[in-house]
Amino acid sequence: MEDALFFVSKIFWLFARPNTFALLLSVVGAAVLIAGRRWGRVPLVFGLGWFVAVLLTPLPAWITLPLEDRFPRPAEAGQVDGVIILGGAVEQLLTERRGIPALNGAAERMTEAVALARRYPQARILFTGGQGTVVTGQETEADVARNLWASMGLEGPRVGFEDQSRNTWENAVFSHRVAEPKPGERWLLVTSASHMPRSVGCFRRAGWEVTPWPVNYSTAPGGRGWFDPPFSFRLGQAEWAVREYVGLAAYWLLGRTSALFPAP
Repeated sequence: MEDALFFVSKIFWLFARPNTFALLLSVVGAAVLIAGRRWGRVPLVFGLGWFVAVLLTPLPAWITLPLEDRFPRPAEAGQVDGVIILGGAVEQLLTERRGIPALNGAAERMTEAVALARRYPQARILFTGGQGTVVTGQETEADVARNLWASMGLEGPRVGFEDQSRNTWENAVFSHRVAEPKPGERWLLVTSASHMPRSVGCFRRAGWEVTPWPVNYSTAPGGRGWFDPPFSFRLGQAEWAVREYVGLAAYWLLGRTSALFPAP
């Protein structure tokens, strides 16, 4: 069942991505208009409307802010027994082909782990991430993380790796099994701020109350800098936010998250 859901989700998102879907609508609408059918204006307007909205309005920031502001980072964590780093920042296939660790726009997850390991020298560090793509390679995200952190001096018995998970739900379930947290322990959860609501919901459903430690913000409050990033960045920002909302709804329907929009 889990394997089927994983493949269905990947295939669904391949076509349902807002930027891809809007482009397909635009192409279909234009082709229909060229063929002399006036109803082609409808898909063309909706398709181009998405790109116009991203270009001329703060839509990407508007839909991203509620996600990123849902779980603010605590001013002081106090006693920390462990730190969980969610996968998603590592490009394992590119790492294999180039021979050096490759990271994407969520790289702050990996660098924050090193900073927290130095800040809390007694805390356990757990990375969770396996093969999150349909086309898999020989290395997992955990393999790349292990090599990257070792080159940065983060290694040893307190550093652990979970390498079987493929999505956020499996991150929560499998890392809980690996870490076996004891009652009263405090574990920080490190992931992108916009991904934190879904992540916290999954960990709560898995029976693990964690302390959110968001990183990788893409918006600033108060409207500052919303139009500064290039159009391509804002397209990706808007698409990522939509993906999170779709993921929250899907996980809630599947019973994988504690609430439709988890809150502190």
